[in-house]
Amino acid sequence: MKKLLVLLMIVLLSACSATAKADTSLQKVIDSGKLIFGYTEYPPLGFTVDGSPTGFDVEIATEVAKRLNVTLVPQYIDWDSKVLELNNRNVDVIWNGLTITADREKEMTFSKPYLNNRIVVLTLTGTSISKLSDLTGKKVGVELQSSGQLAVEENKTVSASINELVKYTTITEAILDLNAGGIDAIVADEIFARYATKTNPTLYKIADEVFNSENYGIGFRKGDVTLQTKVDSILDDMAKDGTAAAISIKWFGENVFIR
Repeated sequence: MKKLLVLLMIVLLSACSATAKADTSLQKVIDSGKLIFGYTEYPPLGFTVDGSPTGFDVEIATEVAKRLNVTLVPQYIDWDSKVLELNNRNVDVIWNGLTITADREKEMTFSKPYLNNRIVVLTLTGTSISKLSDLTGKKVGVELQSSGQLAVEENKTVSASINELVKYTTITEAILDLNAGGIDAIVADEIFARYATKTNPTLYKIADEVFNSENYGIGFRKGDVTLQTKVDSILDDMAKDGTAAAISIKWFGENVFIR
């Protein structure tokens, strides 16, 4: 029996060792000389201006890549295919206002949270929408497979009362339809909504009542712990030395970066 127990321990330790050795995610990024960054159109976090990616997340990720001694390679993706993009190794990270949820944690390895956020209702200033109940009978827009979509679908009272939930490939498409009168409201992250109202204060407003609070994180392939741990360590350093705060103030007028 004793020999059997010893043998079992050796097998288990060997399996653990093999699993640990299998995680070469950090080394692969270093060897390739690049960190491939998956993003979509979601200002002010990641979006495209004149063909070039920009935004808060892009700038933070650029600094992380610099400290890894690799080049950041932004890769535009369809948001509803983000897990597939990771699993197919088309990108190394999903980093664009990605909410940490229990369901997503089953499919990805997440960093520590770096931004707080809430799900809010964005409308044109001329509307009377201020509470969630005011969405009754309205056409509501969301980005496909976003936290906004999840918030509406999980709130059975709201989802049962609205006229239609319209799903868009990007939040930019939703904004264009809101401006054109195709929908009455957008349910989206507060970070995006605040950016919209800051950019066009006479055009947009945010309803008083919100859906819920949440945290943003960086999504890695499931099991890519060495890369996740290193990126978290760099973000901790950026919080300590003020680099993250400076980038935050540039985009939001205050330091909203959390560690």
